[in-house]
Amino acid sequence: MFVTDCRREFYDVIVSQRVLLLVASDVDALCACKILQALFQCDHVQYTLVPVSGWQELETAFLEHKDQFKYFVFINCGANVDLLEILQPEEDTYFFVCDSHRPINVVNVYNETQVKLLVKQGDDLDVPAYDDIFRDEEDEEELSEDESDGSEPSDKRRRFEEEVIERTARRRQRREWEARRREILFDYEQYEYHGTSSAMVMFDLAWIMSKDLNDMLWWAIVGLTDQWVQDKITQMKYVTDIGVLQRHVSRHNHRNEDEENSLSIDCMRIAFEYDLRLALYQHWSLYESLCNTSYTSANLKLWSVQGQKRLQEFLADMGLPLKQVKQKFNSMDMSLKENLREMIEESANKFGMKDLRVQTFSIHFGFKNKFLASDIVYATASLMESIEKEGPETTNFIKALDSLSRGNLDKLHQGLDLAKKQLCAIQQTVASCICTNLVISQGPFLYCSLMEGMPDVKLFSKPVSLCLLSKYLLKSFVCSTKNKRCKLLPLIMAAPMDVEQGTVIMVGIPPETESSDKKNFFGRAFEKAADSTNSRTLHNHFDMSIIELKTEDRSKFLDALISLLS
Repeated sequence: MFVTDCRREFYDVIVSQRVLLLVASDVDALCACKILQALFQCDHVQYTLVPVSGWQELETAFLEHKDQFKYFVFINCGANVDLLEILQPEEDTYFFVCDSHRPINVVNVYNETQVKLLVKQGDDLDVPAYDDIFRDEEDEEELSEDESDGSEPSDKRRRFEEEVIERTARRRQRREWEARRREILFDYEQYEYHGTSSAMVMFDLAWIMSKDLNDMLWWAIVGLTDQWVQDKITQMKYVTDIGVLQRHVSRHNHRNEDEENSLSIDCMRIAFEYDLRLALYQHWSLYESLCNTSYTSANLKLWSVQGQKRLQEFLADMGLPLKQVKQKFNSMDMSLKENLREMIEESANKFGMKDLRVQTFSIHFGFKNKFLASDIVYATASLMESIEKEGPETTNFIKALDSLSRGNLDKLHQGLDLAKKQLCAIQQTVASCICTNLVISQGPFLYCSLMEGMPDVKLFSKPVSLCLLSKYLLKSFVCSTKNKRCKLLPLIMAAPMDVEQGTVIMVGIPPETESSDKKNFFGRAFEKAADSTNSRTLHNHFDMSIIELKTEDRSKFLDALISLLS
């Protein structure tokens, strides 16, 4: 059921209990987790934190802890499946689910006792009505005939005929209801998409309780920016949520200019900005940022010689010397940096890049620490999916979680370095896929498969990295192809997962169009194709549109998908 009063029905219930936090491996979930941890710290709530990267880990964690805990909080996992069926909990176990995955499973919505859903009030969920999908079990048994000795045989026959007609009508009604139920559920569950960021939902809780701090607000901003960077929400939704957060930023960060009330330089300040859509440019050189940002790289077609020429023309149009552009941003001449955004935007408009500036927030503390929200997203995601082996599985998760705290700048800078490597690897892979024509049109969708032995292929066995690569590749392909039909197609991308076990990881992403609503139909399509061909697949990810598949089953699985979607 939906929780209408987060404070009374959620926080006040768990504040005196031992709580198990199950947190998914994405940046928005980490930010929501940080906010909740800060609240728990205020009220001395006992909790255990368990990172879970898929359904298998979630089930294992639940089985290990179900005897010690009665209250479980799921962050960015658990809303889109029937939790009671999967976990089979005792009756005195309670699940609080804060998850941005949509659609929410109908059993979770209509379970009044054990499953409590934390969603932002006013989110458009389109949940079907209870009576359309559930009905009380009617007594379908045949009515026993009344064998009273005194009645005439003709009466008996007439009563029997009436019963047969009535029973037939009832059965027909039930069949019609079941057909309609299947149709309603299919329409509801057909597309996968994302709702309001979990970090924003948690920040709302802190705000209602008057415990919201500037740090919590920053985590909410990073959670929302993660959804935008990963292309999970529409531009309209992003701008609306930015507006909501901007009001909180004004409330927390208004400053009097006079000397007496000026803040220490170490205090944290958040500011709303119209900044450049260039990845990590303040921690890199402007040249490398232009080359490794998907928006500029795709629009200038930087994988071709012609594209490289256009980049030189673009820089010349701005009047920026190459020497300045290729050195670290911090070392550029102050005179150039002052009007840089205006200069870049003016030239970008001439080169057809009208959306190079974007609404975002920045954070300042100390003399030299200034970060954009997207910098933090890239750094944290890279730490979480780092392929360097350093101890147990959870090491990366803990590192990523720590990098969100201001006190751990060394971890954040480590994340920024990893993010630069990741963006370079993505851009090189996109260039090689387009130059060697690895993106093939399969009819209803485009398909691209990375081969074992390609550079950086190990990095793309991780879901977030593979999704980023897929989105960058589709943007670039749409800009490079002359085929109008191909511009409107979705993309399926495959990469080697585990060579020894012979598995590939596969992700499906929706078409790259201006009016795209970011709804993804591949989750259901993957399930159906796997069932119809008995392919050995593993639907382990919280995003239904990411699956693992045995390499030898790939061709029959793709054939089934083509016939299903044609």
